[in-house]
Amino acid sequence: MSTAPADLFELAHAVAVKAYAPHSHFHVGCALRTAKGHTFTGCNVENASYGLTICAERNAVFHAVAEEGPSMQIATLAVVCRGEEFPPCGACRQVIAEFATADTVVWFLRNKNPLSMTMAELLPAGFRI
Repeated sequence: MSTAPADLFELAHAVAVKAYAPHSHFHVGCALRTAKGHTFTGCNVENASYGLTICAERNAVFHAVAEEGPSMQIATLAVVCRGEEFPPCGACRQVIAEFATADTVVWFLRNKNPLSMTMAELLPAGFRI
């Protein structure tokens, strides 16, 4: 696999500090780079009505689509959670897959080290129309 994108991890850490997470206390940040070379970030924003909560990954993807339009393609993505380590949740995996290829690399932390997986590994049977 390629080298971990230090700049994306830095941005993800920086935006995780801004997360609004009074319920879960999981402060998550995400930074992605598009095929056009632009970088976008997002953090999780929780709500007392949990269904209205938005994860950092989806926030970053929606930010990228708002700027580049519906043809936006994710080149790579990094996600971090302050004090915790886990990959994107299932809902986020499906949203990322909508704007990625099977070979798109997603980065997260495992044992304090960057770990990468392709979208095919993260979501082997994603929904497609």
